[in-house]
Amino acid sequence: MDEEKEKVRPQSQGCLVVCTLVMAAVLFVLVNLCIVKARLVLNPPAISSATADEPTQAVLAKPYLVVIDPGHQAQANGEKEPIGPGAREEKAKVTSGAQGVETGQEEHELNLQVALKLQQVLLERGYQVALTRTAADVDLSNAQRAQMANALQADVFIRIHANSAEDEEVSGVVTLCQTPEDPYDTGMYYESQALSQFVLEGMAKATGAKMQPVLETDTMTGINWCKVPVTIVEMGYLSNPKEDRLLQTEDYQQKLAHGIANGIDLFFTDEI
Repeated sequence: MDEEKEKVRPQSQGCLVVCTLVMAAVLFVLVNLCIVKARLVLNPPAISSATADEPTQAVLAKPYLVVIDPGHQAQANGEKEPIGPGAREEKAKVTSGAQGVETGQEEHELNLQVALKLQQVLLERGYQVALTRTAADVDLSNAQRAQMANALQADVFIRIHANSAEDEEVSGVVTLCQTPEDPYDTGMYYESQALSQFVLEGMAKATGAKMQPVLETDTMTGINWCKVPVTIVEMGYLSNPKEDRLLQTEDYQQKLAHGIANGIDLFFTDEI
């Protein structure tokens, strides 16, 4: 997970903060963001027998833009930012993430590994894809990452993360979105909830992992600043020894990437 405890900021500084975040995000997108656009797939590549029943984007009318955010980064940034537009509550800009209880794998590394695999799967299905980062040595706050997706007018924003819990027996996949109350007026609850549900089911089916319910919350900065359909994807628990080991394998990461992509496919082909 990528959020920490809040602090209070006077609301009078809200406008300045919003403008600064927007300008920083747009500048980063134009100068540093690595955007990989897919070609239209007129003849999609053959699907292996292992994924023969998976949906593909061949049925879609246009190449949708998916922005992928590999959560966290090599160094945390404990400076504070508002958790949403006009919010008094604040959280750390970005935390360091979890660590594998058995493997010692850093979450930010795992998130990027799966994000790159997801990128490749989506490109093969005819999507356009952009990543908020392609390296660990960056300094991007959660709000800035959301602003990137907004600036690019993403069709969906997929935030890749891994989970952790005090109880090492807890396992499974879960996704997060905002609540129906949506206090930051994103207007994206219904679409984000549908996206979260499709991606959750896709991951569970592809991996066989336990499926927890979609978690609806208004405490996530990277959701609250987002003006496009968004979901936080928690791929498994690094605090669970078995799941920690699984998450480090190429095979399981590929299953996760295909499962997430299947959920994205269904989001665009299903009537919301």
